[in-house]
Amino acid sequence: MEERVTKAGTKSRTGGEILIDQLVAQGVSCLTCVPGESYLAALDAMHDRSIDVLVCRNEGGAAMMAEAYGKLTGRPGVCFVTRGPGATNASHGVHIAEHDSTPMILFIGQVERGMRERGAFQEVDYNAFFGGLAKWVVEVNEAERLPELVARAFRTAMQGRPGPVVVVLPEDMLVDEAVVEDAPRVEAAEIWPGADDLDEFARLLRNARRPIAILGGSRWSETAVADFAAFAQRTGLPVATSFRRAHLFPSDHPNYAGDLGIGPNPKLAERVRQADLILLVGGRFSEMPSSSYTLVDVPVPAQKFVHVHPGAEELGRVYQPTLAIQATPQAFAKALVRAELEIGAPAQEAGAAHQDFLDWSGEPLTVPGRFQYAEAMTWLRDRVPPETIICNGAGNYAGWIHRYYRFRRFATQLAPVSGSMGYGVPAAVLAKRLYPERIVVAFAGDGCFLMNGQEFSTAVQHDIPIIVIVVDNSMFGTIRMHQESRYPDRISATRLSNPDFAAYARAFGGHGETVAKTEEFAPAFERALVSGKPAILHCFIDPEAITPARTLSELRGSKAG
Repeated sequence: MEERVTKAGTKSRTGGEILIDQLVAQGVSCLTCVPGESYLAALDAMHDRSIDVLVCRNEGGAAMMAEAYGKLTGRPGVCFVTRGPGATNASHGVHIAEHDSTPMILFIGQVERGMRERGAFQEVDYNAFFGGLAKWVVEVNEAERLPELVARAFRTAMQGRPGPVVVVLPEDMLVDEAVVEDAPRVEAAEIWPGADDLDEFARLLRNARRPIAILGGSRWSETAVADFAAFAQRTGLPVATSFRRAHLFPSDHPNYAGDLGIGPNPKLAERVRQADLILLVGGRFSEMPSSSYTLVDVPVPAQKFVHVHPGAEELGRVYQPTLAIQATPQAFAKALVRAELEIGAPAQEAGAAHQDFLDWSGEPLTVPGRFQYAEAMTWLRDRVPPETIICNGAGNYAGWIHRYYRFRRFATQLAPVSGSMGYGVPAAVLAKRLYPERIVVAFAGDGCFLMNGQEFSTAVQHDIPIIVIVVDNSMFGTIRMHQESRYPDRISATRLSNPDFAAYARAFGGHGETVAKTEEFAPAFERALVSGKPAILHCFIDPEAITPARTLSELRGSKAG
């Protein structure tokens, strides 16, 4: 075989080769895929490049892994899928990336250019299909334009409010040859707050007596979290985190007030209502963190409202702020450290807010049944190191994580703000692949697990020893909870008949254990760690234990009353 000349622009390359070389130039170390004949030339080019290719079992799981990569690194996660059903399966991950403001690029194989508009095999109009989800959808029709458009895709995915980009690759374009230079690595532009913005914020902060900060969104970093924590420490500002963004502020910091998610601490919710100044950094304060838009009035908040966000389109989209600052969280946090700002609030406000958080998340509440999920969660938070990564999808089982687990490090929480089921297992596979030295734990309800449980096979195939905790109550618990509240004694479509999930793990070549009682959890978890294999702990929770604090019977009784 003729020796490949690697200097860009000195040798004709196929579109597939040019494409993969652009990923290398952008620093992509890992990508996910489900193979398809529509992008065989790109698959062939991957063979000779230093990129870790995770082969998945379903495009939805592959796309969720790419989204998790974006959350963990701040660079776009990359996923390759084939046309038609491959692309539509992957749309789950694209929706999560859009809702969660995560940089991600989905590459989709497409029918040959000469077959378009004929309803060819598995043909889809991707601009129409993804137009409402992606920041940009582009079809690359000339191989020589790949460096230009891939670089733009990376920049678009990262800048402003991050999100997903869809790049469509006609099958015949990938085998065309061209001589073209590679594009350079791109970085997202930082957006800095202006001096006047900081002066006005300083004035509002000095005059505040009951201020609170709420941190959310993306474009944070470990340094930005540390910078904001230092600012809060210096000024005495209480700090809360938004729904499923608890990793943006250390829970052991004396100013941490807790997270504003589903069913938040009532004392924290009241603190937000009674605040005279709210500083919202990075987030959008949408339905879940705002308790269905009840904590802050729409469109004009009763509180003084300072909104800091990198996307101009988000400033004033829902809440008309007292002060709108277009800036990334990283730039804003660094500016706060440099500025000499004072707070007008009494010094004890932050301490009281933190004590409320400790009281709320401290003593486990007892629920019906032999397995006390809260006790297992508090044991786990005391057992695993701070850098442990916790992943979950959607369902009432996640309420125990949000209430009792305490996140102490940046980028240790992987959970979909979008509320998408089936996320925890794929996210855990990707996280453990990136950080093999860390413990990675995925939580899933019995309904949630089987949405993407096939990716446990991916973990086994690639020797990725995640630990999956399946919380089994034999039903779609969240929907059942709403049924009991609105239509008591008329239960339909929420009961589940489940397999033996421990045996499922063993069938794939992993480690599996059954946990029926609280005291069985800790030794089972330790054995799973020692096994060195992907593991599933099948934990049975009483169906009555529908939330950390309420039972199904209580919900039914409150409706009847």
